[in-house]
Amino acid sequence: MDNFLSSGGGAPPGADGRPGTPPGPVNQESSVQILATSGGFRPDGRWGARVGPLLDHAIELAAPAGRPRLCLLQTALGDDQAAYARGYAALSRDRPDVVVSHLALFPMPNVADIRAHLLAQDVVWVGGGSVANLLAVWRAHGLDRIMREVWEAGVVLGGVSAGSLCWHTGGTTDSFGPDLRPVTNGLGLLPHSNTPHYDSEPARRPLYQRLVAEGTLPAGWATDDGAGLHFRGTELVEAVADRPDAHAWRVKPGPAGTAVETRVPARLLPDPWTAADQAP
Repeated sequence: MDNFLSSGGGAPPGADGRPGTPPGPVNQESSVQILATSGGFRPDGRWGARVGPLLDHAIELAAPAGRPRLCLLQTALGDDQAAYARGYAALSRDRPDVVVSHLALFPMPNVADIRAHLLAQDVVWVGGGSVANLLAVWRAHGLDRIMREVWEAGVVLGGVSAGSLCWHTGGTTDSFGPDLRPVTNGLGLLPHSNTPHYDSEPARRPLYQRLVAEGTLPAGWATDDGAGLHFRGTELVEAVADRPDAHAWRVKPGPAGTAVETRVPARLLPDPWTAADQAP
């Protein structure tokens, strides 16, 4: 059911920076794919982290002929080594078939040729943190252009939070402090706006609706924690989730300065790790 929401008030100041690269023509039947989520690795008290159904789904979308090759990026956390260690450990335990690597940019790139390394992957998975810092650092290293080439080559791009928002034109972020603000200089591979954590951070929903109603952000998509958006080309294929009560949301401008929000049902993904852990 659509909800008509009054915009009210003025928008917070936008983030400075270059706008996203205008999307070129994309064959919607091609293998060009993005999985933009509010999930991925799952915290686990016993193991530190597990591969969640959303990340597992990204690997399955790639459908490589041999062992899947996956590159982790934690640019939004300043290439936090503990985050990389958790990712390697989780993938080694839950998906030992995956050949895992990472791309660090601090203090300098850890691979000789960033472009060649990313083009050799089946999946690029981007972690959360500061999307403003991620975008600035990526542009300094030419990754805004490289990521488009990687995407068009058929590598599945995906990520959580900042790693979801970055592929879009913009969204809402806490990169600048505890008060959420718009960011409007995303990579623009997807010509929509995006907001993660729609159900768990109370300020996200009203700010996103207001920014879309006012035109600061274009129409777009939001995800509850545990939900993801699968795009083929620039069109949404489906919403997916790792828990039954996680949804995606379509938010677009409505009449008379309002926003229209529509719930997008999400297909519940299987959780093979939980089933395996509970097996006798």
